[in-house]
Amino acid sequence: MADVSVRVAWADDAPAIAAVQVAAWREGYADVLPPDVLEALRVDELAADWRDALVVSGDARNRVLVALERNRVVGYAVTGPSPDPDADPVADAEVAEVVVHPEERGVGHGSRLLQAVADTAVADRFTRATTWVRASDDAMRGFLTSAGWAPDSAHRELDLRGDGAVTVKQVRLHTSL
Repeated sequence: MADVSVRVAWADDAPAIAAVQVAAWREGYADVLPPDVLEALRVDELAADWRDALVVSGDARNRVLVALERNRVVGYAVTGPSPDPDADPVADAEVAEVVVHPEERGVGHGSRLLQAVADTAVADRFTRATTWVRASDDAMRGFLTSAGWAPDSAHRELDLRGDGAVTVKQVRLHTSL
């Protein structure tokens, strides 16, 4: 049996989280983002951003959780109060990201992360959670719906470069906690 767990991220986890992010984004956004944008992703630059976020969160309910295989970070999740304009700031949590390294998928890390996010949100007294998923990401949407999440009819389009050249359509899913 593998030694697997989920815990709250530490600042020292920043490089490992950044490495997972780069690998997952290069694989997951290959059909969305131009190759030069994906190639420009740098672990060291993202690690500095992650370190800052892990040291100063602003709201104690903002959390980064990491999935571990032994002592190696293989995934992460980001959660906190929902920033959506129609959200109840006391009741609604947002799962901003659930990311597992492409080479580590399908062995339970994502499910453990999702359960830890739910447990954390309940401990923070949230009663509902939402997340935004790329409309074309059938794998993530299927993963979430199999875990009890459902679409709530909200949708949005993000302009990733600010010039309208690269846009991503997203749908929002929700679940009761």
